[in-house]
Amino acid sequence: MKKWINLAAVVLMCLWLTLSHQAMGLMSTESGQGRKSSGQTKAPRRLRRSESFFGLHFDIHARDTDNRIGENVTRQMVENIIEKVKPDYIQCDCKGHPGISSYPTKVGNQAPGFIRDPLRIWRDATDRHGVALYMHYSGVWDSAAVKYNPDWARVDQNGNVDWRLTSVFGPYVDRLLIPQLKELRDNYDVDGVWIDGECWAVTHDYSKAASQAFQKQTGIKELPRKTTDPHYSQFTEFCRQGFRRYFDHYVTELHKHDPEFQICSNWAYSSFMPEPVTIDVDFLSGDFSPNDGINSARFEARCLRGQGKPWDLMSWSFYRTQDATHSTKSVLQLQQEAAVVLALGGGYQAYFKQKRDGSIYDWQVDMMSELAKFCRARQKYCHRAQPVPQIAVVYSGQAVYRGSTKLFGSWGDLTVPLKGALQGLLDSQHSVEILMEHSLTGRMQEYPLIVIPEWNYLPEDFKKELIAFVRQGGNLLIIGPKAAALFKEQLGVSFNGEPEEKSQWLENNGHLAGIRALVQSVKLSTKAKPFGRLFSANDINDDFQPAASITAFGKGKIAAIYFNFGRRYCNAGTAVSREFLNALVRQLFPTPIVEITGSHYVDVAVNRIEGKLAINLVNTAGPHADNKVYVFDDIPQVGPLKVKIRSSKKPQKVSLEPAGKTIAYKYADGKIEFTLPRLQIHDIIVVEESRKAGSR
Repeated sequence: MKKWINLAAVVLMCLWLTLSHQAMGLMSTESGQGRKSSGQTKAPRRLRRSESFFGLHFDIHARDTDNRIGENVTRQMVENIIEKVKPDYIQCDCKGHPGISSYPTKVGNQAPGFIRDPLRIWRDATDRHGVALYMHYSGVWDSAAVKYNPDWARVDQNGNVDWRLTSVFGPYVDRLLIPQLKELRDNYDVDGVWIDGECWAVTHDYSKAASQAFQKQTGIKELPRKTTDPHYSQFTEFCRQGFRRYFDHYVTELHKHDPEFQICSNWAYSSFMPEPVTIDVDFLSGDFSPNDGINSARFEARCLRGQGKPWDLMSWSFYRTQDATHSTKSVLQLQQEAAVVLALGGGYQAYFKQKRDGSIYDWQVDMMSELAKFCRARQKYCHRAQPVPQIAVVYSGQAVYRGSTKLFGSWGDLTVPLKGALQGLLDSQHSVEILMEHSLTGRMQEYPLIVIPEWNYLPEDFKKELIAFVRQGGNLLIIGPKAAALFKEQLGVSFNGEPEEKSQWLENNGHLAGIRALVQSVKLSTKAKPFGRLFSANDINDDFQPAASITAFGKGKIAAIYFNFGRRYCNAGTAVSREFLNALVRQLFPTPIVEITGSHYVDVAVNRIEGKLAINLVNTAGPHADNKVYVFDDIPQVGPLKVKIRSSKKPQKVSLEPAGKTIAYKYADGKIEFTLPRLQIHDIIVVEESRKAGSR
């Protein structure tokens, strides 16, 4: 009898194991396979982020009410995306701002109900096809972590526990963030993480740990709580440094755990955090504005480009509305946004929402495919291309930090003048880079023209280097009264009183346009030559003062505009303002490599890739900046465009890519000239230089 009882027990055990395995199949893949099978064919190599060009981002920011996670997530769903879109990588949700994990975590706060483990399905399918998988993970912003652990929370100036944000001085990073990211790497073999809700979310912290650390470091007993309190700027920088330590800590620990694990903190070392890269992140990234993405991408891409790290930018695939009835953008809109990023050498990704169970909207896959094909056609002419120095516009991170009571983030009013100057230059078809002080220091001589856009502070060493740059033959344009005041001696001007906010009329070629701006009255020395006129009334016979001046200084030239051009142009641009700026720039920089005429709705980016000159033309026409137009499916073609390219030698070939069309051109007096009949969204003019005699 005992023998039969033992046999029955064995049979029951086998049956239980079989049923358990099938049940776990629901929590892994619908095929019942685990993460790897012993006889599985070796998967293709997955690209690292530094090699990657095109990706897709999905997230749901799971909630504590999501109780059917994984219900409609299948291997076929993921493989359909991969086969049609062919991304280099996919980013998918694992924990959003609510702090609820959308996979069955053992260390975090998971969603209440799972039908399947969606992350296992995403990983198995992407691994099988050699597609890298990154996690969308909310860092500092974790509502569940502070709900269940109030002592982990950031505390506001009134002593209230923050219901959203963890404290970067507290135990959250060691008790949850690092262990959970290790779990994701070890149990799912994810390639890396895109950490959201960090530098743009973090703010002043009055928690016990932060307060004690500040008091110990400074000896200041009473913490400043209002912007007008003594030591508030000191406390602001202390909190910034606290974030940097937190950031460096988890990057260091995760790289110790696995050096191959790739880490990015969303918007770190971008326009949001304008400083040198001092932490060992693997790549930089950000999701630019879903509304008017063109102007957002124009600015953000140029800020990331100069930071010396692999980078990409993300479009939102939908227009965000206040009533949450979001509308999916047309493929044409996304292609135009992507073109701005590609033209500047960056990688690109697009964000599509997941459903509450973690599945995707199948009807959008064909859109993803069309967008991917547009990008792939341009990859060999754009990805990781290097800018040819032309005009550098200075982003003074130090001026921003001094002028703001925020820690990091979208700086709003502080960067409006910079954005206005950039747009004014781009609207006149100049090739422009944005460079922070640390990126420009030591290499100013590479740039024919440097522009200072309305900063009221520059580090003294940086200012001295700018003056030496002009003395040695460089050209410097300063915009705005407060920035001009930093260089009064070199400009050869004296200021009449203080600058005033007032209405004036700017003249260019006999046409006037009204401006309301901060204006400085100046008296020019004999060295300073006036440029442009500001009238006190809309009458060319009225009193006027110089709008700008140009002064020879050493071997170079220094010029200044005596009103806040950038702020006005960003908020109320006019053709007169645009032409005034362009005329002044051409006085300082008369021979750019490329000149494009025929439309002002063309962005020009002059790059070099694989030894060839690659001139990117992006059509920026259309209603992207109209807040009453959410989705559009028509971008007016521009052209014909007259193109002039300066080259010391007649080129071997000039082609229009990605169409692969050879361009017929004229070459004389060191200039290549031709006409492009039209520009739809994005074309690249590739100039192949003549080979030297005897070379192959």
